[in-house]
Amino acid sequence: MNTKLIQKALGLLALASIVLTACGGGAAVPASNVQQSIGKGEGEVDIIAWAGYIERGATDKNYDWVTQFEKETGCAVKDKVASTSDEMVTLMNQGGFDLVTASGDASLRLVYGGTVQEVNIALIKDWNRIDQRLQNGGWHTVNGKHYGVPYQWGPNVLMYNTQAFGDTAPASWNVVFEEMTLADGKSNKGRVQAYVGPIYIADAAVYLKAHKPELGITDPYELTKPQFDAAVALLKQQRQLVQRYWPDATSQIDDFTNEGVVAGTSWPYQVNTLVAAGQPIASLVPSEGTTGWADTTMMHAKAPHPNCAYMWLGWSLNKKLQGDLASWFGSVPVTPDACQGNDLLGAEGCKTNGIDNFDKIAFWKTPIADCGNGKQDCVPYSEWTKAYVDITGSK
Repeated sequence: MNTKLIQKALGLLALASIVLTACGGGAAVPASNVQQSIGKGEGEVDIIAWAGYIERGATDKNYDWVTQFEKETGCAVKDKVASTSDEMVTLMNQGGFDLVTASGDASLRLVYGGTVQEVNIALIKDWNRIDQRLQNGGWHTVNGKHYGVPYQWGPNVLMYNTQAFGDTAPASWNVVFEEMTLADGKSNKGRVQAYVGPIYIADAAVYLKAHKPELGITDPYELTKPQFDAAVALLKQQRQLVQRYWPDATSQIDDFTNEGVVAGTSWPYQVNTLVAAGQPIASLVPSEGTTGWADTTMMHAKAPHPNCAYMWLGWSLNKKLQGDLASWFGSVPVTPDACQGNDLLGAEGCKTNGIDNFDKIAFWKTPIADCGNGKQDCVPYSEWTKAYVDITGSK
């Protein structure tokens, strides 16, 4: 990892420590005055989003779920692309935005930090169409209160170069954690990638859960100190193999195309893009299972345009948007009915993007000290951040 990114991570540590010390200490969820009705739009809605989440047809005219919304509501959509969850948290804390498409490693930080507000699901007319497994997800629901509307989800897959692995697909995450000679006769050292960010420690925990059951890991985000130390040790070992920690989808696509990378944690988006470009790429969820993301559109506690924001929250669940977005991003709709009848997604699109892997996924959530069993001995996110900086500098 480069020095600038390490410095950025260190800079974010102070914020993470403040917010998540409160979480770990059992602090109450900040009080919120829930909006009771949707009034006239303010003419604008400002959204922080992952790249590809807010499309108006600029790249491909077939993918546009913004233009019609603007025509129907009079709310102009302005979006700010963020590359990481930490960047999303920083931008939301700075203020001036209405919504953010937060992943689970950011959402609880925003809730306990008082940055986002409770959403009145009675104002979201299609709420009941959301997959029931996502409606009360622990990454956006606290004490029975909903702090956002599910948007899309997907697994973190093992992406690999079929030429490097020959006729036999990899079956385990060991190809990125353990040094070995691949089918092409070359070592995997310097040819594998890992996801950038402290939450990647959970991927090591998933691997150890399967291969070192004596550690007693049950939840990769609720780790006692011995379990956490074992995961960190594994990642320090892996650091000697890693070509780099990929910071965004575009960078990883380029590395698999031009830099000789042959295996790494990835998203279906990169897989689909590389396959469409004719690259020798495939993916799977290994035997140990995987981590994954269920993204939630969350509303700032001081949203400048709350009515337009609620209008977008409702719009975000319409069947065509959900299907089109899943096709574009390589994700899975949060409304299962969107998997059928979408020309862009196709009949097998949801299957291709991992809908059958739901039960194999440990969805990202912010680690806190509360282990959920009455004990406060799990390692909080602030410590994950410190350890991650140490890991990336260990080579």
